[in-house]
Amino acid sequence: MEEIKKVIELKDVTKDYGDFKLNAISFCVPEGSVCGFIGQNGAGKTTTINLILDVIKRDAGEIWVFGESIDQDSAHLRENIGVVFAEMGFHEFMTGKDINTMMKNIYKNWDEEIFFTYLKRFSLPSKKRCGAFSRGMQMKLQIAVALSHHAKMLIMDEPTSGLDPIVRNEMLDIFREFVVEEDHTILLSSHITADLEKLADEVVFIDGGRIILTGNKDEILEKHGLLKCRKEDADKVSESLIIHKEISSLGAEILINDRRAAAKLYPDFIIEPASLEQIMLHYVSRER
Repeated sequence: MEEIKKVIELKDVTKDYGDFKLNAISFCVPEGSVCGFIGQNGAGKTTTINLILDVIKRDAGEIWVFGESIDQDSAHLRENIGVVFAEMGFHEFMTGKDINTMMKNIYKNWDEEIFFTYLKRFSLPSKKRCGAFSRGMQMKLQIAVALSHHAKMLIMDEPTSGLDPIVRNEMLDIFREFVVEEDHTILLSSHITADLEKLADEVVFIDGGRIILTGNKDEILEKHGLLKCRKEDADKVSESLIIHKEISSLGAEILINDRRAAAKLYPDFIIEPASLEQIMLHYVSRER
């Protein structure tokens, strides 16, 4: 079997700020996939992305991008990476034309024709200052830039946060188009799990600076389930199946790690599929 190519790989990466520590995290992003990087605000997503992009330096561990260690001269790697952050990185007085002029001097593969095609597609005026754009327009501008230098990978930090559902769906369609080409990859950080449930192939859950779950999204959703029963029956469920349980006056809700096995063992209990959000909430509650 052909080995899956990894476009991002982290091994035991640590960054200690004193009041927050990214604690020996390890995960990889396969080529041609959409990897959802999931966690609540403050979990360590942005720190991790800044380490991958070599914006900040790690205290320990190894990071490889496109098979190359970022300890080497990694500036050339950015030619193949499109970056979209939650906050727009352009000066507010700049227009689309200004940004095009600037980017021509930054990226060797900058494609002016593609950039203005995206501006037109996204209904972004090329002569209007971007500071006057709505949040949705500013995100579209960043995406237009990210897609206009023939990048092989997009790294995005909360790109759909604060957008209305219509604009968010439009963004997801653009991301789907990008990964149609097999060698195109996306690392998408978000706390909006519903977006990632629609788009992601792989997911990485982070909480409190530690990776708590990683794997194929469909397999994670298939495996986990929510078992519901009376609170007096909760003790009947095998501890080996339990990720986390919540007991209330109304009953028990238990996140289990093997839905099929639980269905055979407890045919009288209700066992429902769990969403990514429900899985994340239970794992985070377990860690508290």
